[in-house]
Amino acid sequence: MRDLTPSRAVALVARCEGMALSVFVGWLFCFLAVSQVGARERVLFNDDWRFALGHASDRDADMGHAKGYFSYLAKTGYGDGPADPVFDDRHWRKVDLPHDWAVEMDFDPTASFSHGFKKVGPGFPENCIGWYRKRFTVSEVDFGKRIFIEFDGIYRNAAVFVNGFFVGQEPSGFVSQRYDITEYLKYGDENVLSVRADASTEEGWYYEGAGIYRHVYLLKTDSLRVARYGTFVKTSVEGGRAHIKVETTVENDGRELAEFKLQHAILDANGREVAKVAVAESLKLEAGENLVRDDELFLSRPKLWDLDTPYLYTLKTRLVDSTGVTVDEYDTTFGVREIRFDPNKGFFLNGRSVKLKGSNNHHDHAGVGAALPDSLKEFRIRKLKEMGSNAYRVSHHHASPALLEICDRMGMLVIDETRLMGINEYHFDQLEHLIKRGRNHPSIIMWSIGNEEWAIEGNIFGARITTRMQDFAKRLDPTRPTTAAISGGWGGTSTTVEAMGVNYIRHGDVDRQHAEFPDQIILGTEETTTQQTRGIYVENAKLAHQPPIEDGSSGGNAELGWRFYAERDYTAGVFFWTGFDYRGEPTPYEWPAVLSQFGILDNCGFPKDGYFYLKSWWSDEPELHIFPHWNWPDRMGETIEVRAHSNCEEVELFLNGESLGRKTMVKNDRLAWDVVYDPGELKAVGFRKGKATLEKVIRTTGTAVAYELDAERSEIFANGEDVSVVTMRILDAAGDVVPTADDLARFEIEGPGRIIGVGNGNPSSLEADRFVPSVESFDLGEWDAPAPWDEPKPLRFEAVFDAPNLKVGQSGRLYLNVIGRDQVVHLNGEALPEGTEFALANLSLKPEGNMLTIDAQPFEEWGAKERVAKLKPAFVGVFTPAEGYRRKAFNGLAQVIVQSSGEAGEIVLRAVGELETATVRIKAKEH
Repeated sequence: MRDLTPSRAVALVARCEGMALSVFVGWLFCFLAVSQVGARERVLFNDDWRFALGHASDRDADMGHAKGYFSYLAKTGYGDGPADPVFDDRHWRKVDLPHDWAVEMDFDPTASFSHGFKKVGPGFPENCIGWYRKRFTVSEVDFGKRIFIEFDGIYRNAAVFVNGFFVGQEPSGFVSQRYDITEYLKYGDENVLSVRADASTEEGWYYEGAGIYRHVYLLKTDSLRVARYGTFVKTSVEGGRAHIKVETTVENDGRELAEFKLQHAILDANGREVAKVAVAESLKLEAGENLVRDDELFLSRPKLWDLDTPYLYTLKTRLVDSTGVTVDEYDTTFGVREIRFDPNKGFFLNGRSVKLKGSNNHHDHAGVGAALPDSLKEFRIRKLKEMGSNAYRVSHHHASPALLEICDRMGMLVIDETRLMGINEYHFDQLEHLIKRGRNHPSIIMWSIGNEEWAIEGNIFGARITTRMQDFAKRLDPTRPTTAAISGGWGGTSTTVEAMGVNYIRHGDVDRQHAEFPDQIILGTEETTTQQTRGIYVENAKLAHQPPIEDGSSGGNAELGWRFYAERDYTAGVFFWTGFDYRGEPTPYEWPAVLSQFGILDNCGFPKDGYFYLKSWWSDEPELHIFPHWNWPDRMGETIEVRAHSNCEEVELFLNGESLGRKTMVKNDRLAWDVVYDPGELKAVGFRKGKATLEKVIRTTGTAVAYELDAERSEIFANGEDVSVVTMRILDAAGDVVPTADDLARFEIEGPGRIIGVGNGNPSSLEADRFVPSVESFDLGEWDAPAPWDEPKPLRFEAVFDAPNLKVGQSGRLYLNVIGRDQVVHLNGEALPEGTEFALANLSLKPEGNMLTIDAQPFEEWGAKERVAKLKPAFVGVFTPAEGYRRKAFNGLAQVIVQSSGEAGEIVLRAVGELETATVRIKAKEH
């Protein structure tokens, strides 16, 4: 069909004079549309899903899935329960993706410590299965294309069905999935996509979420196309010119030999073509085969990708068939940059020595769990960059594609990590996916093949497995080094790994390692932060409230760790554990602690005191921070140590106007004064070259009187995805934040926006993160459904039921299904109008003994009879609306995440409660 050109179409018309014109025009339109399948189309598939919980061990509670005589594993097309397209999901909750159902669960002290005590996983089979369903239409003009469904990530063990056909299953929650669904589709008619996610088993020892928590896409291509992750762009710069090497994999999964030409063009950030190459000869590719080809392009005076100027180019790859029609167009974003690791001098970017100033991070955030909108990922990267951080280690799983794109755009270096060390197909498939998916991202500077594999890292098994995995990675990407993060066991993996990843300097002699392996790259893949609960300076173990500690659970603190790596030129840099607090692993505490406290920022992104130490020495921006707060009514006359983090040369401290001394700051250090507590004002003044340049004041505050709302972004895009992160502060009469306040606020929202989560950074808060509606459904009577082969006879369904006792705010609906031709429905003797859904409030229901009858003639078509046999003729759904969002402040602060609902206009958010109301306005503007 690709061979149909306009001239051939005219000739075809001449030969078809006898064909009815309307029929021919319709046929020709469809034929021409198919001929233009060069339109590779990728559609975001995040909206308009339905969601419900199933059950991990009870098939009835799993809505009848896998109960059929023939299972979906026994016979093709036998998906049952919610995997069956006939299944009625109208009463399920509507959700948009990304979605994490684990964050919506209650806390329970018997739940998993490592996953933050959420009621998901071992011990909670009723909360471990999440079903997602989406109805969609594929146009008839798409017939002839290859059509795929792509998932960036589903946690976990996700089985995917299309129109009842089982299309595949991926055990890992972090590997992107892609399935060809072409032959399963109904063109021009409704299709049903069903996903069963099973979070019964944990992959990691930290909060991972549950559900379709990353993006979903529908992809349409020609049968001749660039393969998935089918380009590999390698760049080098010499003499002011960039040399671009492109490896392209083309695949032909059609039924005939394909003849085509390959073209590459490079576009700058403004879409202007700046280089191109066209392969002169025609290429041929047999059906079912792949072709790998290398080409070269050159850029004069390229703009380099760097930390402060992350310039991106686009490689546009075209496949042009023998008639001149572009059958595929594949875009690859890349940056021109050079990286180099020197075993004696560290890391170099574009020829410049750069110390890696990094953090490790999991993928969850307050309020939303693992289902972060892209703009919330941007918010987190922005917070780290404001601190002076330039590097991000993904721990301990594949990064989301969206995160890598954000790091490309924002200039953040990345170590991307595979889940599990090993040498078989399970391990290598995941490693290959990691590398092929990510190797065009300029932000990625290193691959990590493992983390703290204690069973092997200190012995010969670790040495062997590391070598094997490293060789495999190098074949896929020779441009980047590989590392493995090693903690307790030195002497195995550490003897063969290309880049020695040191997890905590207390675990080994780094200088000795460098001396014994002088050709080995060394970097700190994890190092201890100054562990602390934000705003806490006296321990309360019952509440897991932790003051800054000098010797963290893995030894040391941020100051000791940074000084160690800053003083050693041979190390490439350090990644602190962690950038943000995360759910689970609340070491050293247990219940009711539900969050870790390793973060430089808490899980909302509010800075802790250690943030300002690192910002002082990681950033050129002048910084001055003093702590603790100055509200200590029970400590009158006691001595309190006041500390200062600053990159000023000198700092002078004042209490109520009286100088307590001016001190000199040593590089990478901090200052401290012993101060006898007296309420009032603490003021620090920072000096550079003898002149006062910075001032920081903290005051003893009064009681809380007002809320304050501050939107990090006052304008967002009206696209249904963009977010603004809103900070709530508790203020006294003077307008100062009350640093011990825990006042509760309720949040009201108007306009084209919605709240998707709240948080406050309190590691032992058991408040709800999200407030969601719920539904219960009740079948009305038993249905003796006729089998398709039964003798045709009139159909009748009868049910007697009581009206549900609805509470204030609840609503109910009666759902009907069509069981045959000429269907008539009566309720209490009165005929219901045509329709399949009715609000209970609009029906004449009695408290008890309502009679529902459905009469119909049987369908004649076999498929319709099969469908009827699976239907519930009638059922009732009772809906409970979500409670209004609310949250207590923690040490004066809380967070509200506001998302566009898709329309332009003004979003108004209010904080109301026992204090003075606060209002913030956010503009949702056209994208």
